[in-house]
Amino acid sequence: MGKRHNVFVSFHNEDQGWKDEFVNMMNGYMVDQSVNDGDIDENAQTDTIRRQIREEHIARSTVTVVLIGPCTWKRKHIDWEISYSMRETSNKDRCGLLGILLPNHPDYNRKGYRRGLIPQRLATNLEETDFASLYDWSDDPAEVQDWIHQAFKKRHVVLPSNSDVQFARNRGRDCSEGWD
Repeated sequence: MGKRHNVFVSFHNEDQGWKDEFVNMMNGYMVDQSVNDGDIDENAQTDTIRRQIREEHIARSTVTVVLIGPCTWKRKHIDWEISYSMRETSNKDRCGLLGILLPNHPDYNRKGYRRGLIPQRLATNLEETDFASLYDWSDDPAEVQDWIHQAFKKRHVVLPSNSDVQFARNRGRDCSEGWD
């Protein structure tokens, strides 16, 4: 087993089961730094939620894994988490970034992906900078650990693009928007 990295897992709450499966599968291969139920008061002010995610979870991480289900592309918290992950500040190092298409995603097991069906900031860093990587779900923890390590190594070699405006609110109402 290679080096264990501190990993922040970003996901849409509808994909909680996949996140749980991912963390269980990767137990022993990574240190989970993601937000869990009860970690953050859902009724807190937006700025408080952002600060807690940034300072209590992402700041301790070296890689961010985005689990991409059918609705992930439209969620503001995921956009914020990706944005914070790519920032290097005096208090935190930049995280590596990778996306994993879940089996419930319409582009899972297809050649390529449709830009409108993955988080915009992730797509920008796949297409314009090569900072991020994208994979289909794997049940092999050693393979996923290798993906995480590759993202970790790339975080200081390639500069990310973080110029997209952060989402102010969730996008769209229907997850099937843009599927065809």
